[in-house]
Amino acid sequence: MNTNLKAGARAVRGVLLAGAWTLTGTLGAPAMAQQIAAELPRVEVTGSAIRRVQSETALPVEIISRAEIEKTGVTTAAEILGRVSANVNGLTDGASINVGGDQRGFNSANLRGIGTSSTLVLLNGRRMANFASPGDDSGVDLNNIPAAALERVEVLLDGASALYGTDAIGGVINFITRKDYQGLELNVYGGKTDEGGAGKRTASISVGKGELERDGYNVFAVADFQRTNALNTSQRSFIPGLQVEQRLGHLLSGYTSPANIRLTSNQRDHLQELGFTINGQPITNRLINLSVPDCAPPANVYLPAGTGGVDACTYNYMGDTELYPKSEKASLLSRAVVKLGGGHQAYAEVALSRAKTWYTGSAARVTGYLDYSQVPQLAGTGLDALDDDFPGELELRMRLNEAGQRTSELTSEGIRFVVGMNGTLGGWDYDTAFNHSVNTVKDKDTHGYVLYNELLEGIADGRINPFGPSSAEGRALIDSIQVNDVVRRARGTLDAFDFKLSRALSALAGGDLALAIGGEARREQNRFTPSELLLSDNINNDAAPEGGRATRDSRNVAALYGEVLVPFAKQWEAQLSARYDHYQQVGGAASPKIGLTYRPSSALLLRASAGRGFRAPTMNELHRPTVYSSTATLPDPVYCTTVENNYSDCADNWDTRRYSNENLKPERSRQFSMGAVFAAGRRVSGSLDYWNIKRTNLISEIGDDIILGNLAKYGDLVYRDEDGLIDYIELRKENRGAQLARGLDLAVTVRGVETALGRFGGRLNGTYVLSSKIQNAPGDAFVSNLNRFVTDGVVQRWRHTVSFDWDQGPFSSSLQNTWSSGYEDQNTAINIDDGSVVAQNRVKSYSLWDMSGAYQVNPALKLRVGVQNLFDETPPYSNQAYYFLSGYDPSYTDPRGRRFYASANYSFR
Repeated sequence: MNTNLKAGARAVRGVLLAGAWTLTGTLGAPAMAQQIAAELPRVEVTGSAIRRVQSETALPVEIISRAEIEKTGVTTAAEILGRVSANVNGLTDGASINVGGDQRGFNSANLRGIGTSSTLVLLNGRRMANFASPGDDSGVDLNNIPAAALERVEVLLDGASALYGTDAIGGVINFITRKDYQGLELNVYGGKTDEGGAGKRTASISVGKGELERDGYNVFAVADFQRTNALNTSQRSFIPGLQVEQRLGHLLSGYTSPANIRLTSNQRDHLQELGFTINGQPITNRLINLSVPDCAPPANVYLPAGTGGVDACTYNYMGDTELYPKSEKASLLSRAVVKLGGGHQAYAEVALSRAKTWYTGSAARVTGYLDYSQVPQLAGTGLDALDDDFPGELELRMRLNEAGQRTSELTSEGIRFVVGMNGTLGGWDYDTAFNHSVNTVKDKDTHGYVLYNELLEGIADGRINPFGPSSAEGRALIDSIQVNDVVRRARGTLDAFDFKLSRALSALAGGDLALAIGGEARREQNRFTPSELLLSDNINNDAAPEGGRATRDSRNVAALYGEVLVPFAKQWEAQLSARYDHYQQVGGAASPKIGLTYRPSSALLLRASAGRGFRAPTMNELHRPTVYSSTATLPDPVYCTTVENNYSDCADNWDTRRYSNENLKPERSRQFSMGAVFAAGRRVSGSLDYWNIKRTNLISEIGDDIILGNLAKYGDLVYRDEDGLIDYIELRKENRGAQLARGLDLAVTVRGVETALGRFGGRLNGTYVLSSKIQNAPGDAFVSNLNRFVTDGVVQRWRHTVSFDWDQGPFSSSLQNTWSSGYEDQNTAINIDDGSVVAQNRVKSYSLWDMSGAYQVNPALKLRVGVQNLFDETPPYSNQAYYFLSGYDPSYTDPRGRRFYASANYSFR
């Protein structure tokens, strides 16, 4: 629901009269504010259900205007939020580069780093359907936000469950589109990178007709089209400089071409007794390759300290993989408003979007099998006489280059219709609407994925050669078993009816006592439909979900809320709000909140808030199909004791199974904040806010690294086969443990400083995190991820965005810096050849500078040119072993390097 910022001080009205919409607000003269109060329109800003003219509240809100977005040269909602200092570890295209990865194509927000599922994203104050593909995260796909239609973005940096219900523990991000546009506007944008790859082209058109007050109606539409090219490791000079082979060889792959052979312990011991050698040396490991040391470079290398070890080859996928995917995005937003007379109006919104992303990974990994007699070097060694389960059979770990790189096409489509009325009735302001929102996702294997059983037959009978080029018959077989199939379809639907009523009740010492009440009833539905081919479990590298079947789940949600605004003294104002939600299957939850503002002077506003919130388990967490995955390279302490802690034998990428849990209960939270908004004259304003969040009954999985590191407590989650080897590790959603996060938000704005050289301004937004830690289970010690990479990511101590603006006549320019502090690296990756752990590393800070300049040719035409990543800063080196990409952390860095762009805006009214 679109709502207002809570009133802070009458002094703010003086600045509003001057038209200054700022992040923190400016406190002006109270006498002037009182004089013009009746003339100012009541504005709607995220954080309150009561309309008012004042702009500061007990809750901190960051506002990003359309003009600020244009200055930075960003074109997507995800890029906008990448510059919000409070947004940490959101899902991005770069981080989802992973063949078979969970929820690829999902771009999300994550305020405070406490989880995508705890950040509520709204469009014009109302919910959207979440990204439909089942997975660990739940939230709105930012690809479904029509970025070209945005008027501003409001980021509520405080929990807001008392008004919005679930998902709002970390905060609320409200994307607000234009409301009353008239005329024609054309925008074109073109960008290219310094080293090639990842070029971007966009075009948008906005058309509007009718002035609401004069003509009684307004209708407008905005269409936007974007295309971004792919970026490969071969196109970036910083990749060799990461020295992945030398530093992180143990994170590379043991699946190579020509194929590595994984011997059983009996086979290795037998060959050692025979004096079998490779490269003139007796074999020492179970993984061998008969081509050592040649290994068919450049992707396949002889790397004794790598995954392959001294007797085998290692595949360096960082030498030939994708860093940034090709994508195409299209969106259309249309809105119509009609005055009905008597203070009423009807409105309708239509938002359509489609984001198509192509992910390209390395060639297929194949675990194949071959009789030893078909390998000339091993024929006659008598391996068929050993006491093995399958005497004479060799296990192959091969890279199927002849099938080409694995390629997937991910399509996320959004449809949203809103029909409503608002106005004044009996002294009450009202707004009510019906919202129908849909997200559909199609995940298609397009190339490089092959039918597994048929592939095994081709290897076993010799048509496919694991050690070199296959015969024409073998290549024809590979071509015939290529998969081109939409393997997963998902559809999420939200149907909601909401209403809101607000009015002033009586006059108090500081203004009007105001009341708002509202409610919402919605139905959420999820469908997941795997293809018959996927369910056959016959696609190499794309496993079927356990107990494979289509799923269809739904639930009803009902809510009521109220808010009271109490300006009980000239300097004091209180906001009291509460909401009650009831979720089918899960139950009910109440969320109260209180906010307070105190204005000791015209230049200072003090504010504080405290409340409780909740997050209902998502339908994915309750019902999603089991997901097969694997760990990073980790040791099995049980197995290690049997092989003298030789990590080449007892460390591996162990299989995992991620389970949902239909018995989950809601998370609970409590949060409070306090801060100050200050002004230093009419040019400088700022705010400093302390925030503190605690979540309990946390819905989470225990990290696989934590499970294996504490088998005494979590050993029942590790399932073993009859030989005692790990079969799989269970990662199940449970209500467990707690999470704590607290920190400071700083914002400073300088505007309109007139000099002989022009007018200058600037803005700083920064977040300093004091604590961020998680408890895996009640009674466990808290584990801090503040400035330290743990399991799946890091929360940096300090992040900021600072900008400097200048304009004079038709010319203007902007310089912007985004900065993230350095941190302690993951530092746990294991070298399975020599048993060592990766060298300790501290990731360096990351700083990007952007610059742009604009020229207003005439009232209708504006030209802009710019440079992003002005100094060509490369991602800092990292040991992290969580993401598929190695050598740096793709969750917050940008591998595209320096980029140049130009845009033109033509507006006719």
